[in-house]
Amino acid sequence: MLNMLQGRRRVLRFLAAGSLCTAWPRAIATTAPSFPKGAIIRTILNDLSPESLAGGSTLFHEHMSLAPDFLSRWIAYSRPGSPVAPVQPVPAGQKYFLEDLDLMTTEMKTAKASGVACLVDGGHEDMGRNLDFLRRLSEQSGMPIVAGTGFYAQPFYQPEISTWSEEQMTRELVRIVSTQAVGAFGEIGSWDEITETERRVFRAIGKAHVETNLPIFTHTGIPGKSALEQLDILTEAGVKPQHIVIGHLGNLVDREAAVQKEICKRGAYVGFDRQGGQGDAQQVPMVLKLIEAGYADRLLLSSDFSRAEQLTRNGGAGYAKTVTVFGPKLREAGVSQDTLYKILVDNPRRFLAFVPKRRRK
Repeated sequence: MLNMLQGRRRVLRFLAAGSLCTAWPRAIATTAPSFPKGAIIRTILNDLSPESLAGGSTLFHEHMSLAPDFLSRWIAYSRPGSPVAPVQPVPAGQKYFLEDLDLMTTEMKTAKASGVACLVDGGHEDMGRNLDFLRRLSEQSGMPIVAGTGFYAQPFYQPEISTWSEEQMTRELVRIVSTQAVGAFGEIGSWDEITETERRVFRAIGKAHVETNLPIFTHTGIPGKSALEQLDILTEAGVKPQHIVIGHLGNLVDREAAVQKEICKRGAYVGFDRQGGQGDAQQVPMVLKLIEAGYADRLLLSSDFSRAEQLTRNGGAGYAKTVTVFGPKLREAGVSQDTLYKILVDNPRRFLAFVPKRRRK
């Protein structure tokens, strides 16, 4: 208990300093979350107790490994006018940053020193994610990494996906969970208007969850379309809402946050997962609306990191920017330290913790 309280104090002290707060709380009001007996958070190196991550933030949707052409393809598949900046080419003589182990090790160590305790990688095979790279990155940096898995979205599906039945998809997902050190299904997406193939994938993800208990986080595109339908499909397949994050809902701009409130009301998490940039100004008011409505325990934050210019080496805020950039903006807007601790530390642990139905191999 003493170590857990010391860890909380370190995080709260960092957030207080980042928000220019001069008052230090005399007591920590936040109540530690409870977890089911036997629950673990499955990282790529080992299974952790949820309690072991009480000393820092867990960011539920980042990217530490993607194919070099992933972002270019992502932009090409997006609708004209999509608010996405052009991809900067890799400088001559340099590796693509998500294949540069030394560079990424330094970035992970910097994030850890800035208050990040664990990162979730939202990639999988159809996005060019390299599990071995993530394993070596975690070993060298000391950063716990949860690896996602699944099928991304229609433009990225491998050709056979469109021909598979839901049962074939489910069996493949369960096979992956049984043979690889993955700890979540995600990111699982619908690209724009959800397609029939994407609906079948979501149903298969739901069925695979029932067999494995792995938590699920989603991609809803811009501006967060199909959010409610995603939740409907997953819950109808048997997934309890507390195991689901509907993602990218900071893109669904509504000062009243009506869709976000409905998702929280139904017991799922809302993901604001593109933090620490220009979109913060429109997202802070929506986060405040959800907190005011009593849904602080249904919020998850992350940055969906994928661009070289965001690296600390290149003058960006790095992988900790949700904590170091967005967190202080919430503090300045009036969010208490205890509430921010709940959102950045407690909520992601509650989401990621599961009781395995499959042994780790």
